[in-house]
Amino acid sequence: MDASQMAAPDDDTVQPFQIELSRLRGRLIRFGPVLDHILTRHDHPEPVTRLLGECVVMAVTLASALKYDGIFTLQASGQGPVRTLVADVTSTGDVRGYARVRADTPIPEDVEGAALLGQGTMAFTVDQGSHTERYQGIVALTGETLADSARHYFEQSDQLQTGLKLAVDRVDGAWRGGSLMLQRLPDNQPILVGVDREEDWNRALILMDSATVAELVDPRLSAHRLLIRLFHEDGVRAFPPSPLTANCRCSRDRILRALSTLPRHDLVAIRDEGEAEITCEFCNTVYRLDVAELDSLISAAG
Repeated sequence: MDASQMAAPDDDTVQPFQIELSRLRGRLIRFGPVLDHILTRHDHPEPVTRLLGECVVMAVTLASALKYDGIFTLQASGQGPVRTLVADVTSTGDVRGYARVRADTPIPEDVEGAALLGQGTMAFTVDQGSHTERYQGIVALTGETLADSARHYFEQSDQLQTGLKLAVDRVDGAWRGGSLMLQRLPDNQPILVGVDREEDWNRALILMDSATVAELVDPRLSAHRLLIRLFHEDGVRAFPPSPLTANCRCSRDRILRALSTLPRHDLVAIRDEGEAEITCEFCNTVYRLDVAELDSLISAAG
């Protein structure tokens, strides 16, 4: 059964929700064919593919909690066999990602998860265009998963208290992913009389953590059913979901603009080797530039 056959009605969506009793807000991310498309564009060993999947799911999860008009990027870099992970998501729901693996460092059979990155850092960036200031947060890689590092970031920063759970797995041969995120409103926000904020927050985290990997990636379990299964005692309200798509922003024009920033002698060296091939790291699309196009760039460089 291929990925398209495994698609469920609420696959590839961000489902906002609220726990009624305490007004805790949350997001449930359901990934199906979009995640499978992103991951199968690359020919990585399975542990690397799974880690890239976690990066993509977490990028969408974190971005879903923000109000922005632009691009949210999650990047993890380390000294291990996996050199870099990058995933980004636009404010309209276009998602992409890639991993760079060190060619001279084999993937150990007994190493998985964030340990494949080794010592390093994880950065969150929000870019809303040239006329706005970019926001960036950086945290050291800690724990066994990328989610552990994200939790550490929220604990160390002045952000809202946040609970996070991720899952990535194969179902009938296709990659699927899911996540849950809960955020605690500031104490000055009104809640129902008689609600113990601390007790309610801790209970919600326990309920969130009770969701299994199988539940988070199961195409037969709808988002609404999962939310009710977890939080029915406190009441849960689901809001309209937003879609996710696998869409790379690369293009021939972007490639040409990037090459136009190179010094003239570098362009001449590329032209002298004949036809140039440039591969997009995100989607593996190959762009071939002939001598005439390179000559045009050289002429423009002066």
